[in-house]
Amino acid sequence: MDSFGRELESNDLIIQAQTSYNAFALLYRRHYDAVFKYCVHRLFDRHIAEDITSQVFLKVVEKFHDFRGDERQFRNWLYTISTNYVNDQMRKSTRQKTALSIFHERSNIQNGNREESSAKLAVLKQAMLTLKPRYQTIITLRFFENLKLTEIAEVLGSSPGTVRSQLSRALAKLRKKLGAERKLSRREV
Repeated sequence: MDSFGRELESNDLIIQAQTSYNAFALLYRRHYDAVFKYCVHRLFDRHIAEDITSQVFLKVVEKFHDFRGDERQFRNWLYTISTNYVNDQMRKSTRQKTALSIFHERSNIQNGNREESSAKLAVLKQAMLTLKPRYQTIITLRFFENLKLTEIAEVLGSSPGTVRSQLSRALAKLRKKLGAERKLSRREV
């Protein structure tokens, strides 16, 4: 981190970023990787995730003057914007079908233990894609982004209790789908 970044505490950075390009650039650098990683986990495609991440930060630039809050709230705001863009992308495209074929292709290319791990990952991702976008979002934020239930609730504009019950339902559906996949693969062997 440069000397400019060391001088700014996280809440001061939000205030400074309202008027300083350097402060905004630092804020961008602090959060870019997390937003990109989240988009990759949801879309399973690095190139599309890069595009979506760019759109997210463009929206942030456009609306930043309206933002009021600290850096934790800023991060949650980024996840909210990202979720909206990812869900739009998934609605507009046949991303699910494309993602599945890409991961099946990749699992066939891998070899040895990597092939088995890749195949298991492809099955997990395929099962994830059968869930509602909201369930995908909750699982991704909880297990890939390690957000607390209260943070997820803030991102989604829900109560923590609602998020907890939706997470429970999502995991039950995911377990059921994965259980069905295991039974199917045992029959094929």
